Amino acid sequence: MEFRSPEFKTRAVHALHDANLQKALSNTKAGFVVKRAKAAEEMPEFEALRDTAAEIKNHVLANLDHYLEKYEAAVTAAGGHVHYATDAEDARRIILGICKKANAKRITKGKSMVSEEMSLNEALIGEGYEVVETDLGEYIIQLADEPPSHIIAPAIHKTKDQVADLFAAAHNKPRKTDRAELVAEAREVLREKYFTAEVGITGGNFLVAETGSSVIVTNEGNGDLTQTLAKVHIVTSGIERVIPSLDDLSVFLRILARSATGQETESYTTFSTGPRREGDIDGPEEYHVVLLDNGRSKMLGSRFQDMLRCIRCGACMNHCPVYGSIGGHAYGWVYPGPMGSVLTPLIKGMDGTYDLPNACTLNGRCKSVCPVRIPLPDLLREIRHNQFRQDMTPKRQKQALKLWRYVAERPKLYHFAERIGVRILASMANGKGKLRSLPFDPGWTGARDLPAPTGRTFLELWQAKRGDK
Repeated sequence: MEFRSPEFKTRAVHALHDANLQKALSNTKAGFVVKRAKAAEEMPEFEALRDTAAEIKNHVLANLDHYLEKYEAAVTAAGGHVHYATDAEDARRIILGICKKANAKRITKGKSMVSEEMSLNEALIGEGYEVVETDLGEYIIQLADEPPSHIIAPAIHKTKDQVADLFAAAHNKPRKTDRAELVAEAREVLREKYFTAEVGITGGNFLVAETGSSVIVTNEGNGDLTQTLAKVHIVTSGIERVIPSLDDLSVFLRILARSATGQETESYTTFSTGPRREGDIDGPEEYHVVLLDNGRSKMLGSRFQDMLRCIRCGACMNHCPVYGSIGGHAYGWVYPGPMGSVLTPLIKGMDGTYDLPNACTLNGRCKSVCPVRIPLPDLLREIRHNQFRQDMTPKRQKQALKLWRYVAERPKLYHFAERIGVRILASMANGKGKLRSLPFDPGWTGARDLPAPTGRTFLELWQAKRGDK
């Protein structure tokens, strides 16, 4: 996947003025948020499960080598193979080798963000393989030649009419606009692909060390067909996705779907443990697991170890006002939203990723909804500190911070400047209650109005209210 995070500001401005994108985002913003809140409210033990999940992850990360060895031994005992990839290039080399050995021509894929991290599709297609994404959202963006814009809803940025246009062009069939008909058309096209693919590649939501099982959760069943009908099944996953036991898995399954989509559970929860055994009526002849490091081991024992608890539910971006305004493509790499603003600089490096953590408002919503309690605002703030220490902060921003610090350290001057500022802004609103543009910084109001202050500072309002009591 092409790395375009250095273009964040330009891409964000474009996204704010993209009418189709804004329509798509407006249709989906409330759905995930409202459904998650309802699902959490209806489960009295939800908050306790979040605590337990975080504790399990912390235990695994403190003993990651032990659980990876235990998982590898269990996979091997079941007849499978585990491959460790240091980075994306190493992972591509391993997977290309497996496909070549299988004499593959067609490869079906279930949704896998790690495969995006590997730039796997580009590598496979470059070697002449036909690669077919089977998750409906991933299939749509494959037709559009675009990367996913959300980690659980890859085509969230597409409207129904845009999907209809893509299908009509790709399938050479009459254009349909009914959602059910579009889904049926995709199912018809993909069905033949499953039966003729030599290799099926899926992700791995969880890797169970106790049994050597890889676990995927889907709503479409495409993952099941991908991994059972092909002769070779390849699982791609990060090294941090291992968990100790099936009992631990039950904790994560109870919070994952509720956090991601507001469902009690996904439609399909599928366990894969090695290749087909004697007497099995289906399943692959070979089973491979490719575990990707790609900078994860460097996070162990660091200030950013908490980020390795992430279970890729997407709750942080669903609740993020920045993501909700610009979508995922503006972030310019695999992982968008708050979690991506932490992971991308850690994996790809600080160069070219300066704007990602600095776009965050630090409102804290991501932390409040994370099912494994990752302190995302704290981690974003720490990356900002690292940028400052590495002298990456722009000169004008440094000067502005110095001026703000000078004023903030002098309360009388600070309150005087505050009073002048709110009165000027209130007068600029002309009683309309909103500002169409701001002096010196029109970017704030380039795509939205700013609510105007009343003409009094918060402190003045608070003191007046206190005096009324």
